[in-house]
Amino acid sequence: MKPDTTAPLTFGMLVFDEVEVLDLGGPFEVFSTAGRLARTAADEPLLRVLTVAPTVRTVRARGGLTIVADHTLDEDPPFDVLVIPGGVTTAVERDEKVVDWLARRRRTSALTFSICTGAFLLAATGALDNRPATTHWEDQEELARRWPDVRLCTDVRWVDDGDIVTSAGISAGIDASLHVVARLFGEQLARRTARQMEYLWTDTRA
Repeated sequence: MKPDTTAPLTFGMLVFDEVEVLDLGGPFEVFSTAGRLARTAADEPLLRVLTVAPTVRTVRARGGLTIVADHTLDEDPPFDVLVIPGGVTTAVERDEKVVDWLARRRRTSALTFSICTGAFLLAATGALDNRPATTHWEDQEELARRWPDVRLCTDVRWVDDGDIVTSAGISAGIDASLHVVARLFGEQLARRTARQMEYLWTDTRA
């Protein structure tokens, strides 16, 4: 996928109660920083991020951090890239409205990116059946047990399988986010973003 330099790409990120703070904040920082560093021909950020919550805009992340989302599922805002952070996903896995929305938006997105146990939500849609994926090392056994058709990859920071990228846990999501930036907009922007963040980018999957 080549970026359109006349219009920004929008990243739509699901947020929910008990979302892992760094699963959310790490990728958000990468994408928003890249957006500040790169502009379109119309001098807009080349990429921007919006957040979407299941029913009400205010959610409480792990550790008690309160987040006010930009939209709810019912508002169903347009975006180009679907981002699914992890955390305690038990409740949202059981929410048919969330799972159906993720399944639909995955099909209409140019790229879907899950972080950590966000892979559980993606697996619940059936999108990972017979495809390689990863998640936090602590949750890999459960992912394999619950969704045996997923081709689990271990000891990697992320897995890029074309239209789906999955990352290992928490801080690995930052490395994978920089990979997404490099893939969509070029390695130079990814490295500028990492430098701006003063982050030592692990730019290999292993």
